[in-house]
Amino acid sequence: MDNLKLYLKESYDELMNHVTWPTWEELFSSARLIIVSTIILSLIIFIFDFIANRALTFMYEL
Repeated sequence: MDNLKLYLKESYDELMNHVTWPTWEELFSSARLIIVSTIILSLIIFIFDFIANRALTFMYEL
């Protein structure tokens, strides 16, 4: 039980005093980058899926 208490105490100390947390501006900047990247990747996948669907539909209708 003492090992668990020591672990929790040291973990808390590590998170509060030794971890470098990003600022709100850095956090929002990273979030925007991820959102834009996700949208672009989704559009690329949609375009490939649309083209593959049209090509297969064309081939099956022959």
